[in-house]
Amino acid sequence: MLSFSFSLAFPLFFISLLLSLSPFLSRECISVHIGQAGVQIGNACWELYCLEHGIQPDGHLAEDVAQEENMYTTFFQETGRGKYVPRAIYVDLEPTVVDVVRTGPYRQLFHPEQLINGKEDAANNYARGHYTIGKEQVDLVMDKLRKMADACSGLQGFLVFHSFGGGTGSGFTSLLMERLSVDYGKKSKLQFTVYPAPQICTAVVEPYNSILTTHTTLEHSDCAFMVDNEAIYDICRRNLGIERPSYENLNRLIGQIVSSITASLRFDGALNVDLTEFQTNLVPYPRIHFPLVTYAPVLSVEKAYHEQLSVAEITNACFEPNNQMVKCDPRHGKYMACCLLYRGDVVPKDVNSAIAAIKTKRQIQFVDWCPTGFKVGINYQAPTVIPNGDMAPTQRAVCMISNTTAIAEAWARLNHKFDLMYSKRAFVHWYVGEGMEEVPPPPPTNPPTHSHTPTFLPRPSPPSLRPVTPPTPSQTRQFCMKTGGLSSPGLVLAACRTCIITSPLT
Repeated sequence: MLSFSFSLAFPLFFISLLLSLSPFLSRECISVHIGQAGVQIGNACWELYCLEHGIQPDGHLAEDVAQEENMYTTFFQETGRGKYVPRAIYVDLEPTVVDVVRTGPYRQLFHPEQLINGKEDAANNYARGHYTIGKEQVDLVMDKLRKMADACSGLQGFLVFHSFGGGTGSGFTSLLMERLSVDYGKKSKLQFTVYPAPQICTAVVEPYNSILTTHTTLEHSDCAFMVDNEAIYDICRRNLGIERPSYENLNRLIGQIVSSITASLRFDGALNVDLTEFQTNLVPYPRIHFPLVTYAPVLSVEKAYHEQLSVAEITNACFEPNNQMVKCDPRHGKYMACCLLYRGDVVPKDVNSAIAAIKTKRQIQFVDWCPTGFKVGINYQAPTVIPNGDMAPTQRAVCMISNTTAIAEAWARLNHKFDLMYSKRAFVHWYVGEGMEEVPPPPPTNPPTHSHTPTFLPRPSPPSLRPVTPPTPSQTRQFCMKTGGLSSPGLVLAACRTCIITSPLT
């Protein structure tokens, strides 16, 4: 009888010990901000993190903040003098944008070695960011990341912020992601990417850079959350009443999304969601990892006083096409998975009622092979807003991450822009001059009978929900790196369109 009571009591004691220690188990995330877009998004994110944790711009805790160790370790490392230093690295190939951080209000927050820059810009050229200029900085960046990872006791993964269209954001990010996969293959690598907008762009060669970096994103990233500037511009104009939104307005909205995704690692909640759970529940196939992101409510102070903002309302707002962070219509596709991350005054009963109402709507359709569809996270920490900012403080908010086939619209637009430029070989010489090689397409299987017969590029097909046949060899164009006279297998330029549109829908 004594042995029985001991054998029963020991497991119970062990479980209670684990539960008591669980708040103190560290789950760190290292943020990597690359290029101008990544650095500027990082400024908005760390401004928000400091407000959420009560950390002053000099890195010290505010006097009226209760200190809880598990709250800070995810994003901050405590020094011996009680200062909190971000687990982040800022990287740019030219010094202008990083110098703004060095001289800005948060200059005392970051360790000087965390702010890395070169002397020569990538000039919106993927080849310069990946091969010519980028390779001079990548070893230094990896050395700093390795030191930061060694200081973590339970590293969750890496959050990489960059743009698809810039030279540093595309080329250097691809190089760094390849190195991270070699050294930290088992750790999660989540990307927050600024995707080229349909009408608004900052560089002519955005389609080239985006297609080239997509190859790396497909292979080395676990999940890529995409936003485009035009969609966020429209949200700021329509919901916040900002006539001419600045990048600061846009980045603060992106910061709310990143904060919601990582809130369960830092604060208590009824249903906490780990970083690895995003991959498990959102990515049905390894290469289909480009979910849509939505955040609600996005309201100005004037409008917030006239809104109820119940759980059902903010949940419905996430499924509205106008609130998507990428310009595409979810009603034209089917959902493969959906993750709803609530924070603030939210109870599971209201969440279940809101999801049940969503399932009754015919416009919101899920694929037949994923009947459950919804992953839910509930966190008790209410959303924090920037003082005197654009967004109104609210008691509750939700961030929806959905993997839907409607994202194929965005990829089809990008492929179409690429085809228009590449059919004339426009701007290709800038890439060839930086160490890349253009591989001619293979000869057609049925050559024309007359040598003077003109050949035309096939017209890009519009986005479709039905499986599309892969490109024929005559339609395939490749870029590859010149390595000692040998051409390594390059990027199949239509890969991104093929892998997403041809995904099984039923």
